[in-house]
Amino acid sequence: MMPNGLLCSNPSPESMLRPHAAQMCHFLAVNLSVPCTQVELCMYPRLIAHPTGLGRRHLGVSATTGKVCGILQQRTQPSEKTMNMQNSNVEAHQVKVLTLDTMNPQIKKIEYAVRGPIVQKAVDIGKQLQRGVKWPFEEVIHANIGDGHAMGQQPITFLRQVVALCTYPELINQNGFPEDVKRRARKILGACGGRSLGAYTGSQGIESIRIDVAKYIERRDGGIPSDPTNIFLTTGASDGIALMLKLLISGSGSVRTGVMIPIPQYPLYSALLADFAAIQVNYYLDEEKCWALDVAELRRALLEARKHCSPKVLCVINPGNPTGQVQSRRCIEDVIRFAAEENLYLMADEVYQDNIYAEGCAFHSFKKVLFEMGPEFSNKVELASYHSTSKGYMGECGFRGGYMEVVNMDPQVKNHLVKLVSVRLCSPVPGQATVDIVVDPPQCGDPSYELFIQEKTAVLDNLATKARLVEETFNTVPGIHCNPVQGAMYSFPRLDLPPRAVEAAKKCGQAPDMFYCMRLLEETGICVVPGSGFGQLEGTHHFRMTILPPVEKLKVLLQKLKDFHIKFTTEFL
Repeated sequence: MMPNGLLCSNPSPESMLRPHAAQMCHFLAVNLSVPCTQVELCMYPRLIAHPTGLGRRHLGVSATTGKVCGILQQRTQPSEKTMNMQNSNVEAHQVKVLTLDTMNPQIKKIEYAVRGPIVQKAVDIGKQLQRGVKWPFEEVIHANIGDGHAMGQQPITFLRQVVALCTYPELINQNGFPEDVKRRARKILGACGGRSLGAYTGSQGIESIRIDVAKYIERRDGGIPSDPTNIFLTTGASDGIALMLKLLISGSGSVRTGVMIPIPQYPLYSALLADFAAIQVNYYLDEEKCWALDVAELRRALLEARKHCSPKVLCVINPGNPTGQVQSRRCIEDVIRFAAEENLYLMADEVYQDNIYAEGCAFHSFKKVLFEMGPEFSNKVELASYHSTSKGYMGECGFRGGYMEVVNMDPQVKNHLVKLVSVRLCSPVPGQATVDIVVDPPQCGDPSYELFIQEKTAVLDNLATKARLVEETFNTVPGIHCNPVQGAMYSFPRLDLPPRAVEAAKKCGQAPDMFYCMRLLEETGICVVPGSGFGQLEGTHHFRMTILPPVEKLKVLLQKLKDFHIKFTTEFL
């Protein structure tokens, strides 16, 4: 299978560079016998125009393109012998082993709205536009997912330079890279087997990087100790969340594990619970109080769930996704007390901890608050917390870097967790390198420091501006209500839909907000995710929209959405 971006009859050098670096490297090495030196521009695209001619001398794009074309032509024209063999195999195996009836039934229950039917339709429309098919718009605007770079956010230079040097160490000897970049690349490579990013690492991740993560946590939390042996480098935060849920879920029938998740929630949680056949226990955030988390609601959900399952996990997303709220310190303290009283395992999803915009809001890590509450809690409450390189000011979704820290885990259980992560060998090593760069960025006095601070500040200031713009614009539209986007990367406005629109949706077999979002896509090209995919109070309707598009495009998007909403509601009055 060719990596995405190479499936074309006449691939251009540009189309060859679209896949993730790991896919490209594997494709070139296996299919073209081309060394990985020829894909470094995937990591640090400025190498293409490097003054030393590195892009031309080392990357050899033109020659490779010709070879790719040849292979593609061979692969798209199967021989008669091959087709005969395929036909024979089909005849010999009329009854398939894997069917809808025989597949894992839990997989059928999984839904992931962020890449669901709306997004699939948007991708299809985008392809049609490329072929010249006419729609009432010229482009699809993907406002459905928190992918910063896909929305035009520029990479952090220091991060990309270090990863480029780690992937192609010959660059360390070239001019044009700051000394702190070279120093960091040497440090990371020195911790890799064979001094290569292509080698497996220990199952928990490279030890020196876990040490850097622990130091970062200590700085963030005001000196509260962090043990590197409690750090697990993961494939984004999602991998760590899945690992812990797999470890925690057990029992059957009335003692099957219940997992408390916020509603609205990030659909990863409901998808994993469906996969693991766990019991989903919903607790509702208070929209009227800016999506606040209320302990009384936690208790209601817990007592109700105990009638049919055994709740033992409490998941919290802070800052919130899709709701964009930032929980107060007092709220976090209340949640920790509740977890201690009810003997619940706490999972704190904190991947948006750098994304705080609203005046008066601040990020408080669950671990910091837990330890500041004293030994009564810090020696008892079990906690797993998560961070990722995909969000924040970095936006490096494709590298799949992240970490998990566990607190108060039983040593024997921890041995089993290490065994569990060892099954997948290790998380992607370029992702591990990215984690190290994020938790230990350039310091004052380093050659890269000023540019790093300039780029980081620009990204976060821009996001804050867009957070205010989205909230203010939505609240000028009759029938749309939007809470302040205090943090994260999304708004989650509530829609007042006319009864006739709700009835029309039912006739189509769709949730009302799905009906609304599909019409929005087909008439404007704007792709957002219906609130029903995240969960919401019965009778309410929402959608999630990212604030990531560039300001000017975001203004266009908001105006189109405003015009559409007025037209839509008028139509169904």
